[in-house]
Amino acid sequence: MASEEEAKLELFLQWLQVNGVELRGCKIKYCNSTKGYGLFSSNPTSYGVLLVVPLDLAITPMRVLEDPLLGPACRAMMEEGEVDDRLLMILFLTVERLRKNSSWKPYLDMIPSSFGSPIWFTDDEFEELKGTSVYQATKLQKNSLQAVFEDKVKGLVKTLLTLDGDSESEVAFEDFLWANSVFWTRALNIPLPRSYVFPDNGEEAHHNDKSCEEVLKKSDERRPESNESNGNMSGLDPNTMQGETLWVEGLVPGIDFCNHDLKAAATWEVDKAGSVTGVPLSMYLLSVDQGPSQVEKEIAISYGDKGNEELLYLYGFVIEDNPDDYLMVHYPAEALQNIPFSECKLQLLQAQVAYFPLECIWVSF
Repeated sequence: MASEEEAKLELFLQWLQVNGVELRGCKIKYCNSTKGYGLFSSNPTSYGVLLVVPLDLAITPMRVLEDPLLGPACRAMMEEGEVDDRLLMILFLTVERLRKNSSWKPYLDMIPSSFGSPIWFTDDEFEELKGTSVYQATKLQKNSLQAVFEDKVKGLVKTLLTLDGDSESEVAFEDFLWANSVFWTRALNIPLPRSYVFPDNGEEAHHNDKSCEEVLKKSDERRPESNESNGNMSGLDPNTMQGETLWVEGLVPGIDFCNHDLKAAATWEVDKAGSVTGVPLSMYLLSVDQGPSQVEKEIAISYGDKGNEELLYLYGFVIEDNPDDYLMVHYPAEALQNIPFSECKLQLLQAQVAYFPLECIWVSF
């Protein structure tokens, strides 16, 4: 590993320790220039709880709304409906990337400065995607991000940096693009205990303003239907979790260095009372192996059953011989009306989640 990566990792490990993170059965290593850093088992008995992160370290919309610098402006924008919970975190990442002496610098320095998703492609690389659904989707995405940057982000970030005592730094579209990619490649659905969000027996002690209520409402509406790939609340019955839990998207430093594999070696859960980890209100990485694991084996999680187009669009990589890959075949929905039993066939395709607004049918390999 090059000395630059070693220096970044050493500072990051110190930062994790200061913030209460415990690497119990794993270590962080530099993989290569494509994958960046990853988590690896550190000893033959490294199964069970591998990594523990206090929930207070997670970057969530509530953290942004309570931030002394960003909070007031973001609350006002949230109440006016100008931003959503995801944009709040992307704004936070943009500001902290440019902010001098940011307390998040050791963490942000570990994150790649560019990504492999199509939105980062050169013009020549992007032209090779012509004829695919990713091509048009990426064009629309980049145009949308450019508009958001010019209308909402550029001026606000400049103002916030000036308030922070930095009137010289300029925010570029690439800074915002980087923050957007960081969020979409690293964010997790976090099942936060209701008592953590609303302390004092459910009374809104710290989150009693309209803007935070709206954040929680939007985040909870997107909660996953299943906990299998998105974490779980340790000690709670999944059938009753909705009343005890608020699903919030966020970044969890440490756990977000797990790369993807078709066969996950670990999952993550939230420990409300500390009964599993000894650390109340924490998120922990849990090995799925029932016995000792191989030393130096990478600890991967699953990003979900996704085809290569989706993996490329969201994360910037593809998998050879991906069993979840599919082929998009463009077929006008109107053409079904001219074939026998068209109504039954249309209902069958819709039941299989065929996506007719784009006039296409998903065909698995």
